[in-house]
Amino acid sequence: MQGEIAAAPPAAREQGLAAPPIGRTRRRQVVPYALLAPSVLFLLVFFAWPMVQALILAVQDSNGAWSLAPVERMVNDLRFGEAIKNTLLFAAVVIPLQTILALAMALLLMANLRGAGAFLYLWAIPLGISDLASGVVWLSIFTDRGYINSILVSLGLSDVGIPFLSYENPVSLFLCAAIAELWRATSIVMVIILSGLQVIPKDYGEAAEVFGATAWQRFRHITLPLLRPSLQVALILRTILAFQVFAVVIALAGRQLPVLAEEAYQFYYTIRSPNTAAAYALLIMFLSLAFTIVYLRLLRVRDAELGR
Repeated sequence: MQGEIAAAPPAAREQGLAAPPIGRTRRRQVVPYALLAPSVLFLLVFFAWPMVQALILAVQDSNGAWSLAPVERMVNDLRFGEAIKNTLLFAAVVIPLQTILALAMALLLMANLRGAGAFLYLWAIPLGISDLASGVVWLSIFTDRGYINSILVSLGLSDVGIPFLSYENPVSLFLCAAIAELWRATSIVMVIILSGLQVIPKDYGEAAEVFGATAWQRFRHITLPLLRPSLQVALILRTILAFQVFAVVIALAGRQLPVLAEEAYQFYYTIRSPNTAAAYALLIMFLSLAFTIVYLRLLRVRDAELGR
């Protein structure tokens, strides 16, 4: 007992307390790393290693020699400019709309209205539908003989319907793909924002209401600042997925609306040029990292702002 007290920290010795056994202390130090090890291993095998392989492929030619030929071929591709323009425009249109819609949906669910649970299940349905299935669903709506045109013709509002997905209407084609993506992925953002709203203490809003703050003032000065961590996560995740949009565009527009992920697919499976496909994948990764850094800077939250 005296030996344990002598080995204890000074504060513990002053109180006459024995130090915990060395073995138990070491286990406590090792356990967190052991719990994190499977996740770290998963990320290394399925994310880090493929990323390194893509980086190596993107700077090699077909013979394995170091070269920037794949990057040059990507940049000089006739569809490259249109693909990067459509991808950035898609992200610029879809992400803000999804964030606003998801925030409105989450606030309605937090208002404890009658039937809010039913709305939650209804809005969460797209989470269980794959990208391609979602594209096929909206294809049956927007195609020449789809549901919308069938209704228009049956009501006598149109003779042959509206060519929503025609290459002659690029704006309509883009909007149809954006609507399909809005329907498919807004639920992901809504779930993240809803989880963030649920951890905001109600005391803040109630105190502000006592002092005469309006609903808009409470939302602007209390809810939004405390919701920044959740918004940060939602925007980062959604931006990464927006740059990878592929199946919905393929199902609705085919090759008429080129995007970066589609070009990577075409170079890998159709043209049989994995090096150029890796260059496209590397570009998508760099764009995602760049926007992630922007979100982390703009929506940075300090501990003092959270009241810690």
